[in-house]
Amino acid sequence: MKLLFVSLGCDKNLVDTEVMLGLLASRGYEMTDDENQADVIVINTCCFIHDAKQESVDTILEMAEYKKCGQLKALIVTGCLAERYRKEILDEIPEVDAVLGTAAYDKILDAVDEALSGRKLLEMEELNRIPCVETKRQVTTGGHYAYLKIAEGCDKHCTYCIIPKIRGRFRSVPMERLISEAKMLAEQGVKELILVAQETTLYGKDLYGGKCLPGLLKELCKISGLQWIRILYCYPEEITDELIAVMKDEPKICHYLDLPIQHANDDILKRMGRRTTKQELKDIVAKLRKKIPDICLRTTLITGFPGETQAQHEELMEFVDEMEFDRLGVFTYSQEEDTPAAELPDQIEEEVKKERQAELMELQQEIAFDAAEQMIGREVLVMIEGKVADEPAYVGRTYRDAPNVDGLIFVETGELLETGDFARVTVTGAQEYDLIGGLSDEFTK
Repeated sequence: MKLLFVSLGCDKNLVDTEVMLGLLASRGYEMTDDENQADVIVINTCCFIHDAKQESVDTILEMAEYKKCGQLKALIVTGCLAERYRKEILDEIPEVDAVLGTAAYDKILDAVDEALSGRKLLEMEELNRIPCVETKRQVTTGGHYAYLKIAEGCDKHCTYCIIPKIRGRFRSVPMERLISEAKMLAEQGVKELILVAQETTLYGKDLYGGKCLPGLLKELCKISGLQWIRILYCYPEEITDELIAVMKDEPKICHYLDLPIQHANDDILKRMGRRTTKQELKDIVAKLRKKIPDICLRTTLITGFPGETQAQHEELMEFVDEMEFDRLGVFTYSQEEDTPAAELPDQIEEEVKKERQAELMELQQEIAFDAAEQMIGREVLVMIEGKVADEPAYVGRTYRDAPNVDGLIFVETGELLETGDFARVTVTGAQEYDLIGGLSDEFTK
């Protein structure tokens, strides 16, 4: 039996995909990327914002066509869209055989069995459980880096966000399970471990009575084989002095922090349900840069939130100009049903949202390009990602670059390098968001 798996959405969703792939591989399914050859297709969906929801729906409809004209026997939908629109999917897309919610991905083998037997399945486990799977994950990121999901769900209830309704309350994965999984990944050749959750900074508060991310990081740093540990999704108000100290003192932890702030105007932050003010955001950025001078800070913003005035947008522009974040992404506000913000008055026209998004990105582009130029002459440690086709060069990432969201560095060399190697590189040029460099020392495996 041949199986095709489509994974959409965020890196947290990707971890669920890799768990399901591990379970399916243990049953002997052969993986394929050819829809015409697939006996089973599984789509792990996303519905965080409108565009993600549309991509998920379009993908389901596209794959449903192979039920009519190919050899496809079972079509299964999992993930966030499945959790949110479970009944609608089964009722309106008859080609779908099974729907698994966000807390039921460990039931994928049952779903496939039922579907192949000709029975429809709607599997929605209690939302606030954490599936426990012993089977080895099938890492899909190339093998040299992998994501470790340390918690599920969220208790913040930002007014624009649907996540608590489709992922449940915040719940940490027990530390012993995480250490065991991290060791297994390291044994598979993973050298960079990227910690993810809806919010990583609150890790352990529900299980151990306090924030335990610093303690978890110390334990992960002990694992042989891991060389970089990166932390994403840190809410700024939850960053503690203890966390900063561990990041500074542990050499394996990348001096890189992703702290989504969403806006800088106090009124909008309050209506978003955020728990920081503009001054508090300035203070935490200043503290991080003082304690860890070479830290790389990434953030995300939402533009066009209901009621956002031109003056508030300009205040955000001034804030971005002043803060000079190393990495920044901007999303236009998405009016999601069943969220408090969707009911707010003064919804902004899509054209205005996009104009403001473009202005912010243009400003950030100037900041980022200048920062890239300032890297020229510096020596950096680079993880090799792959070979540039038909050129004596490789592509890689520095500690300042998370996979798939940040920049790259192109390493010009005739040496033979492999994916996952680390090389010391002197930066010789900059090309927009990316860097160019040459080997400055022997690389290390």
